[in-house]
Amino acid sequence: MSRSYRRLGTLGACVAAAVALGFPAPASAAVADFTIYAKEVPSAGESPGNEEPEVGQNFAFADDLYREKGGSAIGRDGGSCTVVRAGSGNGPSDMQCVGTLTLNGGPGGQLAVQALVSVNPDDEALPSFDGAITGGTGDFKDARGYIRFSDGGDGYQKMELHFFR
Repeated sequence: MSRSYRRLGTLGACVAAAVALGFPAPASAAVADFTIYAKEVPSAGESPGNEEPEVGQNFAFADDLYREKGGSAIGRDGGSCTVVRAGSGNGPSDMQCVGTLTLNGGPGGQLAVQALVSVNPDDEALPSFDGAITGGTGDFKDARGYIRFSDGGDGYQKMELHFFR
C-alpha cells in the first residue's frame, strides 16, 4: 500500500479526536474551533509501495494525537479506508474513510469522522480535504461539523476542527 493511501486514512481519524480534547465544554454547547496534530503509529510488516489500488482494497491506520507537535499525547485514533473507485493510469482514486478518535481526560469521549477522498498514488503528499464529524460519545454526544485535513510538516497531519453551532 502506498504511503499516500495510508496517510489519507490517518488524517480522517485524527481530526475527530482533536475535537474532544481541546475544550472543556461539551460539543452540544458552543465550542470554539481548534487545531490538533496526528502522528501515524507504524504497523508491523507494512511495506510501502506504489502499486495501483483496486476497488475493494482496504487498509487500517492508527495515530497518536497531540495539541502541539512534539508534545504529550492527548489521545489516539484508528480507522480504515476502502478504495471505491480506482483511477486509471496516473488518475486519482477515490477512497471512503471512516475513523474514531478517543480523547483522554476532561472532556472525554469519542468522535466519529468520515470522508470520500481523492488520492493520486504518484503524489508524495496528500491533498488537503474535509471530513464530516458525524457524531460522538461522552462529552461529545452531539458533535457536528467538519475537519480540514492537511500536511502539518515534520511527519504530522494537521487537523483543523470546525463545529456547527
